[in-house]
Amino acid sequence: MHFGDPLPDARMRALLRPGEGIDTVITADVYGEGDADRMLGAALAGCERDSYCLVGAIGHDFYTARRDGAKGFPRFTDPRLRAEGEYAAYIRMATERSLERCRADFFDLLLLHNPDRRGYSSAAVWEGMEAVREAGLARQLGVAPGPANGFTLDVIDCLERFSDQVAWAMIIFGPLEPWPGELALAAARAQGVRLITRVVDYGGLFHDELKDEGSFADGDHRRFRPEGWVQAGLHKLERMRPLAERHGLTMLQLACAWNLAHAPVACVAPTLIQESGAGARPIEDQRAQLAAVASLDGLSDEEVAEIRRIGENTGCMALKGASAEHEGDPRPDRWPLDEHLLELAQRWDIDPGRDLAWRELSGAA
Repeated sequence: MHFGDPLPDARMRALLRPGEGIDTVITADVYGEGDADRMLGAALAGCERDSYCLVGAIGHDFYTARRDGAKGFPRFTDPRLRAEGEYAAYIRMATERSLERCRADFFDLLLLHNPDRRGYSSAAVWEGMEAVREAGLARQLGVAPGPANGFTLDVIDCLERFSDQVAWAMIIFGPLEPWPGELALAAARAQGVRLITRVVDYGGLFHDELKDEGSFADGDHRRFRPEGWVQAGLHKLERMRPLAERHGLTMLQLACAWNLAHAPVACVAPTLIQESGAGARPIEDQRAQLAAVASLDGLSDEEVAEIRRIGENTGCMALKGASAEHEGDPRPDRWPLDEHLLELAQRWDIDPGRDLAWRELSGAA
């Protein structure tokens, strides 16, 4: 994924292998065009199947389509690739192939990965997802928006439309990025949907090693973030540090504890990064910190609110998905609002022009 230094295969397998406090592993079939699945499959070799939860994700068609540069592979729902009647066959094929690479018979949870507008709203997509669950290839189903931030109204709409299928959703959410993920919490809670929250570490900042943006190697994915994001984030981290020290937490653990204080967040998935340089701590330390989160005491409501005030980021970026700011034809990751989504926004007290708009805040990332 081009974060920090690459790891040798043996070290990566050891990092991924369930145990020592971590029993959930997550993969996506498009990562490395199947290589992430294969690496995870090797790491799982010899593990009792009931000792861990396996989460998979399908959605980008790297089997029959060509990669579109930095945009990646198209979604399988792209009308240039197939019609609605072919969705179910693709979902079944992609699920089976991913399981084969993972050396597993079923996913505990299968996510629809980075869907386009059709993925959020098409009954044919979710009938295909339900079919793999009925076939025993997945025990639960969910949706994972992305890869960039946004999709707020689309996620809420998906949870409402397909409440019988969607048990989990994965969103971006964390102490330095509470917005816009927080806008979907109430809807998820109302539908009984549990949340996996990713990018909790905020580009590695909560690992408490980054000092400036000059340390990133060429090709490091974090170079795409806006200039100044590290220094702005470090300033906020220092304001949060007394809260971590009060509870004997590392900064990563504080971030995880803050996320888990929000119902219905049930899982935190920070990015573990082996930073560069002679003084960098081993990535295994990050894994150990994450594994200890389940046994730590929680934060008070007042502490949760204080961290939210420090991490304020409302309006810091242009969001993906349905947007009042979008003009022109729909794109795979951005499209105009329609009357249905406007009505949904009103029901959930979300004003797209106020709550989902880019305000060009200084120092935002």
